[in-house]
Parts: sequence; structure tokens; C-alpha cells
Amino acid sequence: MVSTSKIEGVEQHVRICISHEHLVPPIYCQSSKGYQNTHCCYNDYCNSIDLKVPTAPADASPSSWGPVELVAVIAGPIILVCLLLIVGVLLFQHHQRTYNHRQRLDVEDPSCDHLYLAKDKTLQDLIFDLSTSGSGSGLPLFVQRTVARTIVLQEIIGKGRFGEVWRGKWRGGNVAVKIFSSREERSWFREAEIYQTIMLRHENILGFIAADNKDNGTWTQLWLVSDYHEYGSLFDYLNHYSVTIEGMIKLALSAASGLAHLHMEILGTQGKPGIAHRDLKSKNILVKKNGTCAIADLGLAVRHESATDTIDIAPNQRVGTKRYMAPEVLDETINMKFFDAFKNADIYALGLVYWEIARRCSAGGVHEEYQLPYYDLVPSDPSIEEMRKVVCDQRLRPNVPNWWQSYESLRVMGKIMRECWYSNGAARLTALRIKKTLSQLSVEEDVKM
Repeated sequence: MVSTSKIEGVEQHVRICISHEHLVPPIYCQSSKGYQNTHCCYNDYCNSIDLKVPTAPADASPSSWGPVELVAVIAGPIILVCLLLIVGVLLFQHHQRTYNHRQRLDVEDPSCDHLYLAKDKTLQDLIFDLSTSGSGSGLPLFVQRTVARTIVLQEIIGKGRFGEVWRGKWRGGNVAVKIFSSREERSWFREAEIYQTIMLRHENILGFIAADNKDNGTWTQLWLVSDYHEYGSLFDYLNHYSVTIEGMIKLALSAASGLAHLHMEILGTQGKPGIAHRDLKSKNILVKKNGTCAIADLGLAVRHESATDTIDIAPNQRVGTKRYMAPEVLDETINMKFFDAFKNADIYALGLVYWEIARRCSAGGVHEEYQLPYYDLVPSDPSIEEMRKVVCDQRLRPNVPNWWQSYESLRVMGKIMRECWYSNGAARLTALRIKKTLSQLSVEEDVKM
């Protein structure tokens, strides 16, 4: 055995031979780093080698940690845990967004419409079933999207400053699709918003079905889907057809009914604000198959919230049609803070529409060709200044022929018109008063509505 040890800094060397019976391991052959190095072997003179005491590792000597090391040891695991938590939250949120997006795509995908819309349902059934009970505010948004995205456009049926109107097909039925240009987004949003006002649905207001925005790859199309009426606008209808006395009363009474419902405020938890149209004209009134009217184009409408006495005016730059502007609108004396002023302006325009209808009434085989109001006093596209001179300065109104006095219905219509055209808006009839007068006339003339 050979051994080298370091005792009190001094190295000591031992070389001996040990008999087999005294050799009890590991007593003789145990080494200790930094203190002793021992080697045992079993051949002659094998202990003649020189051994060195192995050095102790650097970390063997006791040392105290400084504050930096302590902070690192304590804060390290905490920071690691926080990082793991943040990563976990981010992964969860990403998963939720992905899931919600997939859900939305499933709802909007036309291939999924069977999940929500029974195949034998018509639009009328859907509106009846899915509109909130009694609210008349329209279909749920996911159904609107599903319907809009399964409509097939057939033909263009009209153009305006907002865009185009198409006839579309949905499950074999016709719908009207008003496609707004992207710069008319405010008008599209406003009209959709007004149409979905609680309790607005009425047989004499155009039936709203859906609003949706569709990306066709080049630009975003803004769709407004409504009932389709094959006769088109009252303007188109009167250009093509004359009307009987009964037909005149049906058109006039239904237009008054629609406007009265629009103007009417219904109080209660499921109430309806008063709404003024602000662009009433024959081109914005549609003729239904049964010969009655439906008021359309509510993009300029204003709502009156009586609880706060505020008027919700559309934030777009469009103005109404100059030819149909009331005197107070033309000369800018209208009180924009007074809701009845807007309703009075609608009544003036309704009087002009009645004049258009009555001219086409065939009484005693006589009727006149269709003309726009003031056709004989202003150009085809009059300026506000030209209209103001005629309506405000000269106080002229469309001509009411004397021969109308020979027929009770035309006489009543003429009287209503004059009472709609007063320069003082407050003196004009209300839509409800007109509706009652024409209802009475329809009973006298035995008109079936």
C-alpha cells in the first residue's frame, strides 16, 4: 500500500506491506479529496509509485452568498412562473378567438342555413316566427346574414344616388336588394338602423328583411334586403297606369296610414319613437300588388325620443328632394329642435304626392297625363333658389282643377291637398287626421281595402 496525506499543511508518505489477514477494506485503501490519497496493489514492489494529494474542488470551501445572488435565486423561479402564466393566458385567448371565429363562420356560411332555417320556410314565415314577439323590429342578425348570403341577384330594377336596386331570389321568392356604394355607408347604416326600430313593422311601410355587408374581393357591398313589389315606385306606377276613384282612395289612404304609423309615438317598455321621413315623394313610395302603398327609403329619417326630448338626426350630408321641400325647409326657417316641424314638412310632401295621384284618377273617363309637382313652374332639376322663389316668395302651389268639384272623392282630395300646403307648418293637417278623413271617404265610396 502506498499513501500520501496532508496533515496541517505538511505532506507525509507511507509505503508498507500488509499481510492478507490484516487487510480489511476500506480502512487502508480509502482516499479523501484534499487530505489523503491511498493506493493498494498485490504485486511485488507495486507500491513504489509516487502519489499526490488530490486537490479539493473550488466549491468545497464554504462561502456566503451576496444580495445579488440571493435575489437571483429567489426572483428567478417567480419570474419563470409569471412567464408561464402569461403564455398560458395568451394561448387561451388565441384558442377562444379561433373558436369564436369558427362559430361565426359556421353561422354565416350559407351551407349551414339548414341549422337555423327550415327549408320550407318562406320569408314571411321567418319574419313572423323569429321577430321578437310584438316588437316588429326584424329578424335576428345571424338570420339576416344567412338570408342575405343565400340570395341570388337576378336583374337590376333601379338606380339612385345611393347605388342600385336589384331583384333577387331567395328560395323561389322575390326580394328587393338595395346595394349601396361604399361611400354611402352612413346612409346604409342609418336606413338599416331605422328599419329595425322596435314596432316599426306595418303593412304600409316597406317590409325590411336583412342588412349585410358583403366583400366581393374588390370592394365591400352594403346590402339592404326588403320585400319586392313588382309594380315598383308610385312614380313608375302613375307613369304607366291611370287609376279609378277606388284605386286613388286606396293609394292615398294607405300612404296616410303608413305615414301616420311612422309619425306616431308608442309609449311603453316595447314602445316606438316618433319618426319623420324627411324625403317623402312618389319615388320613395312603393305600390303593392293589392293596390296599396308602402313607404320606403328611410335613410334620411329622424327619430324623436320623448323621454329625453332629443331628435336623433342622421349624420349624413344628404338633403331631401328639392321639388318636395316644404317652404320652411327652402327658406331655412324650420326649427330643427322641434320634432313636429319635421312631421309638418312630411305632410307638405304628402300633399304633393296626392296631387300626382289625383291627376291620374280617371273620373268620367277623364284623366290627365302624369306630371311631377311644379312641372309648369320650375325646370326638370330645379335648384333650391328656384324652388324657394316659386314656393316661398310667390306662394304658388300645384293647380287643383275646378272640375274636381264635380266628384266627391276628388273634391275631398283637393281639400286635403290645400290643407297640406299651408305656408305655416303648424296649420297643416296631421297624418292621423288625413287617415281618418280618407277612411270615412272609403266607407262612403264602398272601397275594399
